[in-house]
Amino acid sequence: MSRGLLGKKLGMTGFFNSKGLHIPVTVIEAGPCVVTQIKTKATDGYDALQLGFGEKRKSRVKKPLQGHFKKSGDQCFRYLREFMVENPGAYNLGQKITVDMFKVGDRVEVVGTTKGRGFAGVIKRHGFHRGPMTHGSHNIRRPGSIGTSAWPSRVAKGKKMPGRYGNDRKTIRNLEIVDIRPDDNLILIKGAVPGAESGLMAVNKLKFK
Repeated sequence: MSRGLLGKKLGMTGFFNSKGLHIPVTVIEAGPCVVTQIKTKATDGYDALQLGFGEKRKSRVKKPLQGHFKKSGDQCFRYLREFMVENPGAYNLGQKITVDMFKVGDRVEVVGTTKGRGFAGVIKRHGFHRGPMTHGSHNIRRPGSIGTSAWPSRVAKGKKMPGRYGNDRKTIRNLEIVDIRPDDNLILIKGAVPGAESGLMAVNKLKFK
């Protein structure tokens, strides 16, 4: 069985379970994904499936990639990602992978790209407190002193400073699937996941021993 599936974040909403409890959930449109390449230990050194998600017009795809997609059918895709499998021989090129691989109660990890917030100061980026606004203070939203005296006379590596904030790949583990809608290719995951609406998500199964 494939370890995961590609999807698109649709947003957050609320869900009432069988006990009447209201649960905040993230709705992800997961798949269907198409197997565009099968990798094996004999040819590539590892067992994996390359999955395509998000159909794209053929005229927008470069010729070499068109030839790659032609091996698995007539569809072209916007996103390609690899997922580990135990038995790649059980799959065929062009095969569709759907939300049927999951079931309610499964624990998953979700990989996404956080919202990009551009250049941010230390208060927004690291949660610093601001300085006093009275008695002539000019250190209101500034980071403060960053030096280290006479030794080692330099700024230490990893110092929390202003800079680019967000737009990072993040993984949230041990999330629970609370509902699945196979007809609409939707899975409802308890809690929040990284990324903006319509952002690409990778949903992976967690295997506990």
